[in-house]
Amino acid sequence: MALPLRLSTDRLFPADGHTREIARVLYREVCKLPIISPHGHTDPAWFASDAPFGNASELLLQPDHYLFRMLYSQGIALSDLGIGPGGGHTDPREAWRILASNYHLFRGTPSRMWLDWVFAEVFSIHVRLTEETSDLYYDTIAEALAWPEFKPRALFDRFNIEVLTTTESPLDTLEHHQVIRTENAKDGGWPGRVLTAYRPDPVIDPEFEGFQANLDRLSELTGEDCRTWQGYLAAHRQRRAFFASMGATSTDHGHPTAATADLPPAEAEALFADVATGRATPAQAELFRAQMLTEMAGMSLDDGLVMQIHPGSFRNHNAPLFEKFGRDKGADIPVATEYVRALRPLLSRYGNEAGLTIILFTLDETAYSRELAPLAGHYPALRLGPAWWFHDSPEGMRRFREQVTETAGFYNTVGFNDDTRAFLSIPARHDVARRIDCGFLARLVAEHRMDEDEAAEVAVDLAYNLPKKAYRL
Repeated sequence: MALPLRLSTDRLFPADGHTREIARVLYREVCKLPIISPHGHTDPAWFASDAPFGNASELLLQPDHYLFRMLYSQGIALSDLGIGPGGGHTDPREAWRILASNYHLFRGTPSRMWLDWVFAEVFSIHVRLTEETSDLYYDTIAEALAWPEFKPRALFDRFNIEVLTTTESPLDTLEHHQVIRTENAKDGGWPGRVLTAYRPDPVIDPEFEGFQANLDRLSELTGEDCRTWQGYLAAHRQRRAFFASMGATSTDHGHPTAATADLPPAEAEALFADVATGRATPAQAELFRAQMLTEMAGMSLDDGLVMQIHPGSFRNHNAPLFEKFGRDKGADIPVATEYVRALRPLLSRYGNEAGLTIILFTLDETAYSRELAPLAGHYPALRLGPAWWFHDSPEGMRRFREQVTETAGFYNTVGFNDDTRAFLSIPARHDVARRIDCGFLARLVAEHRMDEDEAAEVAVDLAYNLPKKAYRL
């Protein structure tokens, strides 16, 4: 017998009745606000082509490393889920059955909340996903995806997304973004704002696979000699200008650590000579990444692109999995990250520039109150990104607010961003963030630490105004 799927209207609100009622009132102020999604990894090709999504596995399972990493941890092969080498021969219905049969693994996780929201609110399914209901789900979703209102642009509009940012390498020609911009410019064309962000890791990190070939490709794209320091820097400036012409308002830097450096020009040029010829040691690679964060900050001050730094992930920890399946297969693991000393060279150079915005993220929660909040609470250039990745969760969001707010306040943070490849989870994730923030603010009101009218204003700022302002949207 199928069990019901119910979404409580009070989900994630405080258990205390008085505080919960305040949270309800605050939530009514933000629940229907447009979504600002300024940092993510959805595929711009979806919105360029507006082709129908294929099936439940292709849409909900295969792009979402939160899902398949959990299944992999229980001994399920990625290829059986339709991912990577051999995955192309997997029946998507069978892959979906694997998820359905193992859906109990997600009890208590954010993934369960996001997916249940999608099932109930997007597809109007009101029984739980189980092995017995797997085919019902698959067929219901397949039928819906054939309707025009479930095509990518229609869902974008239905979700009330005001702007969505994807993330591309400097080597990307941005052809999908060009198609979208052409469509935007047509009389009666689709008006959806899908922007790009400049993610230069493949041509900044000497340890990135294919780095040497990437330098040659960057030279081809720009006409600059990227085997010379000045040519390399000029190529970055050129590509950043191109990205800005395509709507980009931000850059995005996923370095292993938060290390920055400010070398004299001659030393930076000598370091690049070793990097560009493949002679760099691991220590030199780290120093080069550190120098390039400072170089990127200087370029951001010149061209106005907001800079995002999100260090602290040991990428591709599972070496055999990486060799077989490549990046972004759920094997990135958080590591301890130091910020105070690491960022000092960059901040000594640019931290007092009010015209520069640098948004810091972390996977190391121990840094919240000790390092990040005091830094953002002082330097005009710094803002704090939201609880991110492994901490994009109810408890993670609460910990972030509790540890950051007393020192940095609300207005040295940038609201929420969803950082997802799973398109349909975007409204679900924003709803979770709005509920958690309303619950946090309700507690401040109930404890007479903030008036309710102030809390209502902050709730709107966190949900809409702060991300729009921080990302210059």
